[in-house]
Order: sequence, then structure tokens, then C-alpha cells
Amino acid sequence: MPRSNGPLRFFSALVVATLLSFASPATRAADYTDLWWIPAESGWGVNVVQTDNFMFLTFFIYGQDHKPTWYTAGLVLDSTGAYSGGLYATTGTYYAQPWNPIDAGAAQQVGNASFRPSSTNAYQATLTYVVNGVGTVTKAMERQPLTPPTIGGQYTGGISAAQTSCNNSSSNGAYKATYDLQVTQTTAGVATFTFTYPTYACTLSGTLAQHGRQYVISGASYTCTQSGATIFSGSANLSEITATAQGVEGRWTADTGSGCRESAQFSAVLL
Repeated sequence: MPRSNGPLRFFSALVVATLLSFASPATRAADYTDLWWIPAESGWGVNVVQTDNFMFLTFFIYGQDHKPTWYTAGLVLDSTGAYSGGLYATTGTYYAQPWNPIDAGAAQQVGNASFRPSSTNAYQATLTYVVNGVGTVTKAMERQPLTPPTIGGQYTGGISAAQTSCNNSSSNGAYKATYDLQVTQTTAGVATFTFTYPTYACTLSGTLAQHGRQYVISGASYTCTQSGATIFSGSANLSEITATAQGVEGRWTADTGSGCRESAQFSAVLL
């Protein structure tokens, strides 16, 4: 939804005043909650559960005897953009017997761990953990896909976006709008997002690539129409497309002409 040199240029003053806000849009870091692995090393992995700037990791790895080894980590976002904290070993009651708190004892810190997200996407990361007396392990991981999430449906929601780097600086700015959204998802893995705004509609369409709980679409077609006429045509890259319990959310970036770069985040609930 380009702010200028595209569909928003065709808004009436009333529509612009109603839909656009020029305060900087709030953005959150990506949610890295997922199952993480290395495809070429099937058999071990790490579960990541994230709340705000905190991560809890459970490792399913193996010891020198090739038997399962249990580690956990509690990581906090640091100033470098990585999540870091202690690595812990725990004990407990044999699973076939009633739980006895005495068997558990206190978790013992056995080292440290770091989860550093990729700087270019939300589905790759570098895991580094140090086990005292053993050494340092570094793994380049990615989200593990399970079943393809269903995202097709009818939704209503909102978008928060910004346009930057325009040759004409007056075209730069943040904006927001509400819309109705129709998402179609084919068995061949193609998805089409049609955002219907009060006076025009924009469609983004392309092939889904699954990464764990999320999808990305690289090089999606991006067109906007008003009163049957095409008012914008280009391409976009969609990322972090996620089916939520109530709907769908995601992001996209696009070049919208005259040097402008659009960055948008959207969220919608099922109707």
C-alpha cells in the first residue's frame, strides 16, 4: 500500500485524514517460538518458547554414551541482539514412578547458551552453548517444519506501515489503515492475499515457502486497483506469515517507485 506514487495518492483528503497516522509505527522483534533443528542432523534439536524478551530452551541432545541428555536454558535479549543466559542440568523421578520432589533438587548451572537470530530473516539462527568441562558447541539452526499451517479464510484487520528513502522526502512517513482480507491457499502452495480498503484493493500473491510455524513468499506479485483501474503494480517479499489462534499476521517489504521503500506489518482476525 504505497503512500505515494501508488494507491494512497488517489485518496481523497477525507479518507487520508481518516486512515493515515504519521506517528512512527511500533514494531516488535520476531517471535522465535518453534522447533529448531539442522536438516542434515535429524535426531536432535531445540524447542524454543519465547515471551517478550525471554526465551526458554529445551535441548534434546546426546551424551558421550550416545544416550539422551537433558539441558534447559533461560535466555534474555541482550544489547547485541542475541538471547543469552545460563545452561542448566536437572534431575527428577523415574517417569514410571509417582513424582517425588526430593528427586528433583535444584537446577544446576553447567554452562551458558546463546541464541543469535539471523540478521536477514526470522527462520535461521546460530545456537552456541558452553558445557563446563566439555567444550563449546556452535550450530547453525533453522525452524523445523511440521504440517503446513492453514491460512486461507476471510479476515478483518489492520496494517501499520512506513515508507522510507523516497527521492521526495515529503513522501516518507508512517501510516495505518483497516481492511477486509481474503486469503486463498492452494494445495500447490500458492497463496493470495487480497486487502480491501475503503476505496481501493491490493493483492499480493506468490508461492509459499514453509519455515516451521511460518511462511515466506519471495517475489510476490503486488498490485492495487481502484474503480477497476490498476493504480500500482510491483513486487513484494512477505515474511513471518503466521496462522494465529484467532487469525493471521505477517510482514512485507516492497519498492514502490521513486526510490521509496515500504515496510508493512499486518494482523487480522477470522470472520
